[in-house]
Amino acid sequence: MAAGALMSRRVHAIAKRSFDLAVASPALLVLSPFLLLIAVLIKLGSPGPVLHKGERVGKGGQPFHILKFRSMVMGSDAVGPQRTAAGDSRITRVGHFLRKWKLDELPQLINVIRGEMSLVGPRPESPYYARHFTPEQRRVLEATPGITGLAQLAFRREEETATGDDLDESYLRDILPHKLEMDLQYIDSASIILDLRIILRTLGSLLSRFAGG
Repeated sequence: MAAGALMSRRVHAIAKRSFDLAVASPALLVLSPFLLLIAVLIKLGSPGPVLHKGERVGKGGQPFHILKFRSMVMGSDAVGPQRTAAGDSRITRVGHFLRKWKLDELPQLINVIRGEMSLVGPRPESPYYARHFTPEQRRVLEATPGITGLAQLAFRREEETATGDDLDESYLRDILPHKLEMDLQYIDSASIILDLRIILRTLGSLLSRFAGG
């Protein structure tokens, strides 16, 4: 890699990290009363911890635990496929609401502050799926994974439309390759401007849902 390109990547990485902290830290503080309310509802709705810690493959292939509000019954990881569909019986009543509005993802702001994730980037996959990456697809592991991204926007209704008896196999065959292609496109053209556009599109998508779109 040329020295100029390497320097450009380093500058972008520093700017991206600064942007992540500038947004995630105050957002977590402002949202803390709302997050506490969600935690109480989860506790009242079903037994078990408030947070779910799922193993994911992060930058450089390093494993980390992604944080989510628990939306499924205890022990669901050991029963059924890795993927979930809208009518999955393992999802709790509160969990259905959280997933619909993507509120279960809010604790990932902590992952962002820790440096394990970014606001924008390739969605981190579980080791089960990551082991199926081709050498070219493994390039996504060069980037810090994100809460939102091009693939997340394109497949934002993935869970609602998921059908079939073998969700894991259909995901590997029909969906994951397309997601990884979009993630690689993001890596090859990453910039703060692109991140801002993706964040605005994500907010627009959520507002559209609230409006019934």
